Amino acid sequence: IIWTSAAIFLLSYALYAEVLRENAYLSRTIKVQDNQKVIDSGLYAVVRHPMYAASILMFLSMPLILGSLFSFVLMLAYLPLINIRMKNEEKVLESGLDGYADYKKKVKYRVFPFIW
Repeated sequence: IIWTSAAIFLLSYALYAEVLRENAYLSRTIKVQDNQKVIDSGLYAVVRHPMYAASILMFLSMPLILGSLFSFVLMLAYLPLINIRMKNEEKVLESGLDGYADYKKKVKYRVFPFIW
C-alpha cells in the first residue's frame, strides 16, 4: 500500500504543478481578476477544478503513507470543506466571469471525471 500511496502522492504533485502552469489566475481568495479569461484547455478541459482534484489526491495519499487513522479523519473532514469552497467559487465565477456558464455546461465534472 505504501508504494501505491507514494505513487498517488507523486501524481497529485505533478497534477498540481501542471495546474500552476496552465492557470495564471490562481489565487487563495475567490474573486474574478482583471482581464481574467476562462481556462478551458489541458486539465481544465477534463474537469473544472483540477487543483482541488490534486489536493484531494494528496490528502488521500497521506493517511495511507503514514498509516494514520487521524490523518484519514482529517481527509474526510477536508472533503465537505472543499466542496463548499468549490460551490462558492463557481457562484463567483458564473456571476463575474464571461463564458464561465458555458464552460460549466461543456465540462460536466468538477473534480474527477465520471465521479464528481
